[in-house]
Amino acid sequence: MTLKTNNLLTLLHDILDEQCVGCCGQVSEYQQIKRLVKNMTANNQITDEQLLQLLPEIYNYGRQGENAQNVEEHITANKNNLETWMSAIDANLQ
Repeated sequence: MTLKTNNLLTLLHDILDEQCVGCCGQVSEYQQIKRLVKNMTANNQITDEQLLQLLPEIYNYGRQGENAQNVEEHITANKNNLETWMSAIDANLQ
């Protein structure tokens, strides 16, 4: 089953939100973040310029989180970024 762009964005938003609120994350979540971003960029599914500029940052967040020694610190350091990314995703889901 192929997920539509809105489904992918919703899933990405939910993962980021859960990490932001709970201040914890699993390696599998970071891998999923990377897969979602890779899928959306590879298929040219995103047309919003702001979100297109943010997707590489989100991918790097996933890559860094996957290897983070202290996940809570990684999330805390990216708190503002997480909020910015979620806002941009929200704007595309409207």
